[in-house]
Amino acid sequence: MAQATRITVEATANAPVAKVWEAWNTPGDIMQWNTADPSWHSPSSENDLRVGGKFKHRMEAKDGSFGFDFEGTYDQVDPHREITYTMPDGRKATTLFTEQDGKTSIATTFDAETENDPEFQKQGWQAILNNFVNFVESN
Repeated sequence: MAQATRITVEATANAPVAKVWEAWNTPGDIMQWNTADPSWHSPSSENDLRVGGKFKHRMEAKDGSFGFDFEGTYDQVDPHREITYTMPDGRKATTLFTEQDGKTSIATTFDAETENDPEFQKQGWQAILNNFVNFVESN
């Protein structure tokens, strides 16, 4: 099996880590920020935040033309520090949260899938992360 391409996206939120952690993991909040483009939405979210727990976030085009479930199983949950999960196809992702001076840096590293160009994937994940930062800073 070929080595997976690893991609990292990063952003800093002007908010303490406790607020960032809550917005990152609360289904009602996830439904508000979990989109890469304004023509999409996230109409449902389930999150069992514990090792062995599962999450499933529905992502759909608002016009109903396309949609998918983004899901995984948690491998590591270190509150306010790290979340690692495995997606159904075996790819892994890790998100690290680092607070300094009341701001929180968020860095997610994930295994790229093979259907889409890695740069396209990075842009999509970065857009979602940027939406998250905008959400957490405005709430």
